[in-house]
Amino acid sequence: MLDLDTIRARTEEVRTNCANRRIDADVDAVLRLADERSGLIQAIEAMRARRNELSGQIPKAADADRPAMVDEAQQIKADLARKEQALADVEETLRAEQAQIPNLTHPDSPVGEDESANRELRRWGTVPTFDFEPKDHLALGEALDLVDFESATKVTGTNFYFLKNEAVLLDLALQRFALDLLAQKGFTLHTTPDLARMDVLEGTGFNPRGEESQIYRIAGQDLGLIATAEITLGGILKDTILDAADLPLRLAGLSHCFRLESGAYGRASRGLYRVHQFTKVEMFAFTAPERSDALHEEMLGIEEEIYQRLGLPYRVVDICTGDLGGPAYRKYDIEAWMPGRGEGGDWGEITSTSNCTDYQARRLAIRFRREKGAKPELVHTLNGTAIAISRTLLALLENGQQADGSVVVPEVLRPLTRFDRIGPRGG
Repeated sequence: MLDLDTIRARTEEVRTNCANRRIDADVDAVLRLADERSGLIQAIEAMRARRNELSGQIPKAADADRPAMVDEAQQIKADLARKEQALADVEETLRAEQAQIPNLTHPDSPVGEDESANRELRRWGTVPTFDFEPKDHLALGEALDLVDFESATKVTGTNFYFLKNEAVLLDLALQRFALDLLAQKGFTLHTTPDLARMDVLEGTGFNPRGEESQIYRIAGQDLGLIATAEITLGGILKDTILDAADLPLRLAGLSHCFRLESGAYGRASRGLYRVHQFTKVEMFAFTAPERSDALHEEMLGIEEEIYQRLGLPYRVVDICTGDLGGPAYRKYDIEAWMPGRGEGGDWGEITSTSNCTDYQARRLAIRFRREKGAKPELVHTLNGTAIAISRTLLALLENGQQADGSVVVPEVLRPLTRFDRIGPRGG
């Protein structure tokens, strides 16, 4: 979350930033509650000091004076209990209100209300042209017997799916390809739990409660299904003080991801593009503040390398304020060309990478010392998608389709899949 000193010192900037990011946070309530908390803390400290003073005086007091002093001590005890409860209530409300205030925004991020204001930075690859009528991934998946939504709807509900036949091996090949590359880049590999505690979900900036939540909660448990391994990787170092010499720490996590994904579903979001469960390889990093911008560019470069090696045409976009969400200071998306998206094809988000500065670290209490005995400072945290399997499969199927109905497998995946093409059943 954003710290109180920043909110106090840069109040108008914080208000403007909330408006630019379309987040309805009550900055005035945060300031009022912070002042109320300060007043309560001062009152409690004064009462404790008087209580301690009385505890030393009562045994020495004259008999005539002692009853009044005892009465005063008892009254302080009662008043102190009420004040301490009031402080606890105010702190809980303050934390909830403060948590609604988004991170500050990088000065180069475009200002705008929605994705239409995102700024395209560059493109890579050639958008395919077909001398036949191309199919979308749903038609290809059905024709090649690779994806089964109908059975999954009977078993689990809408927006779930079974992968079948070569798609299963392609899924595993994509996971291994991404993990091998990240290991070469110095990332420590993890498989992570699919569940996290509420304080870890909230600490990484995900809202596990209320109507706006995209988190599946476990009834009767202090647990929710994770939406991304960003949550579990970020929580690994909760309440930890690191040594500067150990930074940056680069982690990679393989996990299932679960999202309610409530809202409208148009043609562009059909099939594998927007589902309730998928597998993802995620990057996460902890670093000193002065290195976070450079590390952000490094993670974007890794994402670009992955999709270049897969041969998928893409563009990089700088995400605007209204599309950033709460934790990100700056965010880049890679959008792959998807021939079956919309009418005639369109770009669709396939990865993102965010610099969250100290926003998550403050909630999770992750700090570092520059040298022995130095005052701990908050780390900066960053995250980035290496591969989200469902959308990458979508893009590979649609871009790799051939006139005979088959799909060509990217060369980099062939040693892992042990096939170079997916053809019709029995063909």
